[in-house]
Amino acid sequence: MLDFTLDCEDEGFEVSPLEKYALADVDCDVPLHAELVFTDEEGIRKLNAETRGKDAVTDVLSYPNLACVPGTAIRGKDYPYDLDEEGALFLGSVVICRERAAQQAEEYGHSLAREVYYLAVHGLCHLLGYDHETEEDRAKMRAREEDVLQKMGLPRA
Repeated sequence: MLDFTLDCEDEGFEVSPLEKYALADVDCDVPLHAELVFTDEEGIRKLNAETRGKDAVTDVLSYPNLACVPGTAIRGKDYPYDLDEEGALFLGSVVICRERAAQQAEEYGHSLAREVYYLAVHGLCHLLGYDHETEEDRAKMRAREEDVLQKMGLPRA
């Protein structure tokens, strides 16, 4: 079973479902960890402007640390300079806008928890190399997202 740790500064957010299911099917020979950060609209707008050149509020941003290819095994030997002292690989960071998550939960008619976990899974998919630039890529990413959320007991309503 994959050893995955998700660091989150928000003590009220339960990371264990994400640690258990979000990367459960990833073929990896070293422990993985990632960071989850929550911010407000101004914080995510600023990050979006600084890092992507888009001066707009968004729901989630992902900052991959590795060049992963979806569905490809992750091997520590391929990232020798990225292994930490414990031999783990840092996948990257996911930043979620609390206000946007609440707005979208209401808009889509599901719980705030479902929306926040969806955004976290979406961000983690980006850290694994998934994207949604083409319809084919979008379909693969959505299928992965929904599979993880289903396993977490948060299916689409």
